Formats: sequence, C-alpha cells, structure tokens
Amino acid sequence: MLTHERKLQQIEELKEEVRKELKASAGKSPELLKLIDSIQLLGVAYLFEREIEEALKDIHELVNDSEDLTTSSLRFRQLRQEGYPVPSDVFKKFKDKEGNFKESLIGDSLGMLPLYETSHLMVDGEEILEEALAFTTTHLQSMSTDPNNPLAKQVIHALKQPIRKALTRVEARYYISIYQQDDSSCNKSLLKLAKLDFSLLQSLHRKS
Repeated sequence: MLTHERKLQQIEELKEEVRKELKASAGKSPELLKLIDSIQLLGVAYLFEREIEEALKDIHELVNDSEDLTTSSLRFRQLRQEGYPVPSDVFKKFKDKEGNFKESLIGDSLGMLPLYETSHLMVDGEEILEEALAFTTTHLQSMSTDPNNPLAKQVIHALKQPIRKALTRVEARYYISIYQQDDSSCNKSLLKLAKLDFSLLQSLHRKS
C-alpha cells in the first residue's frame, strides 16, 4: 500500500508527464482538445490551470477550419466555458441546404455527445444551439436504448447529467470508470494521476 508521501511523489511525477504531453500536443488542436477535455472530466484540471489557459489562448488564436463535429464542439465548449467570445454560427457548416442539421451526423455517435454537451452553453437568442440540443437529444435517446452501442452508458449518463450541471468530483469518479475502459485512447499517465488524486482527496476528507 502506498504511503501518503509516496502518493504525493507519484502525483508530481505524473503531473510532469501530463505536462509534457500537453506541450507535445500543442498545434494539434484535435488531440489537444481531447486531452484537455479528459483532464477536466477526470477532475484534475486544477493541477494544470496555467497550461490549459495557455493552450486555450493558442487555440482561440488559430483559425477554426475543422470539418469534424467532435473537434468543433470541443473547441467551442472549451473556449466558451473559459469566457472566450466564440460565435455559435461555427455550427452552420453542419447544416444542409434546408437549414437542418445533416442526417449524416446521426451516424457520428462520437460527435453527437460533444455537440449535445456544447449546446448547454447556449445564451438567449442562439437558435442554432437550441436546434442542436433538440437534434442531439432526440438521436441520443434512440442511441441510449441500443444495447450494441458502446457509448450507450455514456449517453444515458449525459442525458441525465450534462457536464454543465455536474459536480466536478462526482463527475470525476464516474468518468474514471468510463475512461479506463477505452484502451485505444486512454492516457495511462493521466488515468493514474486521476486515480491517485481522487484517492488522496478521499483520504483527506475522511481525516477531516
């Protein structure tokens, strides 16, 4: 069993590894946005406030020419929740000639969730985000009842508890369990850091 001191030492070592990965992802918006998103959902963003602030500043200054729904949604949500002025008309590119969200998006299950979460950051008068919320909610509800969909569990959770309305530590506990199941994109250093941090905070709460 790890001692308290050893946990603190490991956390510092893992923090440095994650910092290096943030730097390595600089200039690669899709990878960087996904990494920042995971850091936040795992509840350890407070350990990288300066790095995330600098990364988002750079992302904001870059021209957003991505045709990818996931990247566009993550970029919009990350920037808006940090107070950057980002127009919602960036999502017009995902509409058809009739002004409806493209039917092809329904098959993009990985992009539908980020767009759904993003739509909760709408302000009064942002019709396109209101439409995005209605569009994604309808199709995510269908997705949630599909036992063969690997994202069904995440979809059910998101429909009940959007990130915007979630408590950071509660969400972190849930997301750790989801994140560790995805071997293809799971960042092992980040996952270990999140688990250690969560364990350390739990032990501190117990002592208090």
